[in-house]
Amino acid sequence: MTDAPDPVVNDTRPTAPLHEVDDVRGPVSGFVVPRFAGIATFARLPMITDVDTAHVAVVGVPFDTGTTYRPGARFGPSAIRQASRLLRPFNPHTGTFPFADHQVVDAGDIACTPFSADQAVGEIEVGMRELLTRAEVPIILGGDHTVALPVLRCLREHAGEPVAVVHFDAHLDTWDTYFGAAYTHGTPFRRAVEEGLLQRGRCVHVGVRGPLYGIEDLGDDSDLGFRIMSTPFVARIGAQETAEAVLATVGDAPVYVSIDIDVLDPAFAPGTGTPEPGGLLSRELLAVLRSLRGIRLVGADVVEVSPAYDSSEVTALAAANVAYDLMSLLAEVRAGPAYPH
Repeated sequence: MTDAPDPVVNDTRPTAPLHEVDDVRGPVSGFVVPRFAGIATFARLPMITDVDTAHVAVVGVPFDTGTTYRPGARFGPSAIRQASRLLRPFNPHTGTFPFADHQVVDAGDIACTPFSADQAVGEIEVGMRELLTRAEVPIILGGDHTVALPVLRCLREHAGEPVAVVHFDAHLDTWDTYFGAAYTHGTPFRRAVEEGLLQRGRCVHVGVRGPLYGIEDLGDDSDLGFRIMSTPFVARIGAQETAEAVLATVGDAPVYVSIDIDVLDPAFAPGTGTPEPGGLLSRELLAVLRSLRGIRLVGADVVEVSPAYDSSEVTALAAANVAYDLMSLLAEVRAGPAYPH
């Protein structure tokens, strides 16, 4: 066995020096080490321990004790990392080099107990607070949606003000309790509002659909300060117009983008815990994200990937590309989209 060669920033070496920033260390080149070889960090990026400083950190939170139906999202971070091997340094849809303008790293996983949601929420909060001393913007790979609450606690403190949430999900996740439990994957945003972590009136759900417990669910959600852009709404007005409506809602607030992979139709994301038919196409979700240029992004998550229910890695592939497009929002536009739009 031979040692892996030193990582390089770009797969297309002749153009890479034009887009590198001094001291930025990027992914291992697919022209040097085949994409199926080596350790599966996210996008084959360096670990946080391999660099002096970092701006964006991808971190796994393998917790799924808050699920109310199909478990398995604890294996989501590793599945997303494996699927991310296919990502490349240049995003032609946005004209960006997301790994070259600043240091992006994989920070490993935040370990937490699988036996107590209350304890795990505290442990995740401690781990996230420590990570924010080493990187400015976290991208979280879940795990179930419970993990959003401790992250939001830390980001509210980090931002110095409450944040706006752009929440892509089939479900509202603003319910009160399940079987008396306050910390579940269906309750994080109610808890966040109650704790003063969010800017009411600047939060939005995108892609909501499916049955509810009662019509009062919608009234409660509105009272918590959320606007709903349902799947039929997105299908009717289109991705660009949806993004414009989102941008108008959040304004200049610091924004946390939270993406439950079940916002996608089960045809595109079967590997999830609470699938709902009639969801967004993966093309629609990515198009909306790419149109959020200018958003003041302070953090994001991609959650609820449950690989045991996946088929040919399609859910994990979608999640990896969602994370990639989120990172691209933080990068400087170099040349505009390379593909016709």
